[in-house]
Amino acid sequence: MNDSSAPRLISIDQFVALAGTETGVSRWFTIDQKRIDAFAEITEDRQFIHIDPQAARASPFGGTIAHGFLTLSMLSALAMDALPEIEGRAMGVNYGFDKLRFLSPVPAGARIRGRFKLESVTARSPTEFLSRNVVTVEIEGADKPALVAEWLTLFVLSPDHARAGVK
Repeated sequence: MNDSSAPRLISIDQFVALAGTETGVSRWFTIDQKRIDAFAEITEDRQFIHIDPQAARASPFGGTIAHGFLTLSMLSALAMDALPEIEGRAMGVNYGFDKLRFLSPVPAGARIRGRFKLESVTARSPTEFLSRNVVTVEIEGADKPALVAEWLTLFVLSPDHARAGVK
């Protein structure tokens, strides 16, 4: 788990060796109504359960909730906060999801955090590595998480950090 004693900059070999372990837990992020409203405007998803506190009080949620896609979009910030940096990384590219489930709504004002378990790292070339993380987005004080996903990320290393022995 990532904490103050965990290394923040690791080699690709150290990263590969972490497969099967929890590699980080982010700090808590507040999902307030202002963030929800901004997301609604950007995505043009203005359903009342997200932006109308009065009408949403009469819904099964008892108040406004974050968009599922807003919670999902927080994964980048959660990961940047929690995960170690790979030495020589030129870039990371979101490669998609193999599985994604929205399990609980995030009420406006709630705090969320990401818990990351590195399932695997597959070398695609000496400079490209595909990682598979199981990420759980927890809601502070809730029994069930907001979402659980198998998230794929492609890491590209600079040529001078290429891993020897990979074809």
